[in-house]
Amino acid sequence: TNKDQLIQAVKKLKEENKRLTKLYAAKSDLVSISVHQVRTSLSAIKWILKMFLDGDLGAFTAEQQNLMSKAYEGNDRAISIVSELLIANKTEEAIGKDYSFEKINIQELIESAIFDFSGEAYIKGIETIFLKPDNDMPEVNADKEKIRVVLQNLLENAIKYSNKHGKIFITLIKNGDFCQVSVKDTGVGISEEGKKKIFGKFYRDSEAEKKEIMGSGMGLFTTKEIVEKHGGKIWFESKDGEGTTFFFTIPIFK
Repeated sequence: TNKDQLIQAVKKLKEENKRLTKLYAAKSDLVSISVHQVRTSLSAIKWILKMFLDGDLGAFTAEQQNLMSKAYEGNDRAISIVSELLIANKTEEAIGKDYSFEKINIQELIESAIFDFSGEAYIKGIETIFLKPDNDMPEVNADKEKIRVVLQNLLENAIKYSNKHGKIFITLIKNGDFCQVSVKDTGVGISEEGKKKIFGKFYRDSEAEKKEIMGSGMGLFTTKEIVEKHGGKIWFESKDGEGTTFFFTIPIFK
């Protein structure tokens, strides 16, 4: 009968969806592992090239110095590309997966995320300053790994688009029934057009592209999705050429 055929068709669709979900998860894990390995190797090469460029291993002729500088810049571009692949893969995963809410310490999570980027900030001569709250902060109701992605995206952007020897300020305050986090950079800022589209999928601002050619345009789109699924809000303040501050809120655990 038509009813039996429909039941069988639905059953087959469910089975196929299950199979594709497993395949996607396996693909995503493989991409993450492979990209991590490549980035680790490229980072090791970067430090060696830096030692040569700084004269730690002996003096160069002008021609050797020029060639080594080009090698360093090429390696740096490769690291940026690999990092973007990792972010795109991670952010795509973050939207797709189910959310597991629990009571988490947001201050500890912020400190952990800052530490993750301490090496990158150091290389670029950027100072990362966490203006810790004076009082103990209440715990928030959140999916820990999803909020980690939010923090990573905002910190990654702040470092990427800041000027050399710039500063990044992170704050955490209580705002009613929410904890409010802000990440302020002293970078290129957002263009007037970008202010209307900055959270759009695949959108990259013209000012950001001048500073960094590579970018997936997925980071802020994903960040907004995650924050809103937590029942929070995200917004920003920016002046062209004077830096940007992103704010987001996460509900306090009750």
